Amino acid sequence: MSSAWQVKARARVEDGLERILPSAGRFPQPLHRAMRHGALSGGKRLRPLLCLAAAQAVAGKWQERALRPAMALELIHAYSLIHDDLPAMDDDALRRGQPTCHVVYGEAMAILAGDGLQCLAFETLAGCRPAALAQALVRELSQAAGTPAGMVAGQAADIWAEGRRMQPLQNLKSPLPQLPAARPLLESIHRCKTGALLRAALVMGGLTAGAGPARLRDLRRIGADIGLAFQIQDDLLDRQASTGQLGKTAGKDQAQGKLTYPGVYGEPAAHQQAARLSRQALRRLDGWGKAALPLRELVESMAERRK
Repeated sequence: MSSAWQVKARARVEDGLERILPSAGRFPQPLHRAMRHGALSGGKRLRPLLCLAAAQAVAGKWQERALRPAMALELIHAYSLIHDDLPAMDDDALRRGQPTCHVVYGEAMAILAGDGLQCLAFETLAGCRPAALAQALVRELSQAAGTPAGMVAGQAADIWAEGRRMQPLQNLKSPLPQLPAARPLLESIHRCKTGALLRAALVMGGLTAGAGPARLRDLRRIGADIGLAFQIQDDLLDRQASTGQLGKTAGKDQAQGKLTYPGVYGEPAAHQQAARLSRQALRRLDGWGKAALPLRELVESMAERRK
């Protein structure tokens, strides 16, 4: 169950997104309707909540100015989901329990809607003040969303690895040196594809609240832990949960031959690794005080999620 803080923060994000997105009636209407479909169709709003919670943990109180970076994170996430669902990518017809953007508006408009959301994210960050903060936030988000160590790089590696026969870790001296070992590649994909944006959410919240180098380093480590744990859980839920529970098509990872934690390590070991990373993230928050309680609650809820 969401805490009162999460309910309040999520409402502020929803109101903010509604305000900054172009209205459905503004020309060109099909594009703006598709953008709103992708950005306002529900979801956990986890990335903006992490950003807002990190800012409060650093500053000791609610940080209204962290709302802009929080919204920018969600816009990037929404764009990535629209593109991820396209036939050329994961080819999914269901997202958050609703028809995906390309199913409703067509592939061309879905591609353009994703492009529009990405541009709006950086326009939103450009409004942050002072200018040095805006610059730092743009750098952090662009690196987390792009390449060589961000979301786009992870997506590309995920597609490249799909259906390939990887070397098991113990056979690195086999006569197939052109194929990477499965385990290091798997972790790299997960840390880029999912983890980079979750890590950036914490760092951007810290930057907005004026965190020093030590605090920012702590936030990066916490973000790295929860980012990898989150994607391991995603892999497990794809196998164990139903389409109704997930709000998207279940079982697609196995059907598409994707490289996943339970596929490489087995389900028990994957559960153990996700739990270990979540515990480690919580330990890193020891000593942060009451202001970090919303962040602790978010980490705990991520560890217990069922969708």
